[in-house]
Amino acid sequence: MKRNKSSGGIGRPRSFDIDRALDRALKVFWRRGYEGTSLSDLTKAVGVNRPSLYAAFGDKEALFRKALDRYLNGPAAYTREALEEPTARAVVDRLLRGAVDLNTSPRNPGGCLTVQGALACGETADSIRRELVACRAAGEVALRRRFERALSEGDLPGDMDPADLARYVATIVYGIAVLAAGGASRSQLQRVVEMVLRTLPL
Repeated sequence: MKRNKSSGGIGRPRSFDIDRALDRALKVFWRRGYEGTSLSDLTKAVGVNRPSLYAAFGDKEALFRKALDRYLNGPAAYTREALEEPTARAVVDRLLRGAVDLNTSPRNPGGCLTVQGALACGETADSIRRELVACRAAGEVALRRRFERALSEGDLPGDMDPADLARYVATIVYGIAVLAAGGASRSQLQRVVEMVLRTLPL
């Protein structure tokens, strides 16, 4: 009985697991960024040849979009869950601590896919860069709306601008990602979080 080989072979292996393959592709994009990831990197990580990769996911751009969706609904889902916290301070607390957990977990490549995926993108990857910028902007809008609700409920000082606060918190979250990618330790980033929380007028 002839068996298909997983890479450099005839086609997709019969034991090919789409979810597992997508998780592996996500890790590669997360570690190397969109443009820094080659098709050879992806086929090696996923364990199939190029025709099988295209058949399963489409081209590299389509695969990245699927990986991004998996990231947002998996490792980065804490950002959405944080918005459900009962107070503005609790929202910020969970966002910042979640960022530290995500970016320093030994299970993850480190850094943030929505930041690292767009670094050093040339013209050929401009659509991906714009999508990641839009993704980060959407997160900031959701945070601003949550703070607007907090303001209307009397949970924020009356002179606090929800848009400014959302931008400030988003900047800290992405700063944590950049520092973590550069080698900052979990304890160092936790101290950053504690300092931010002490200075917030919430």
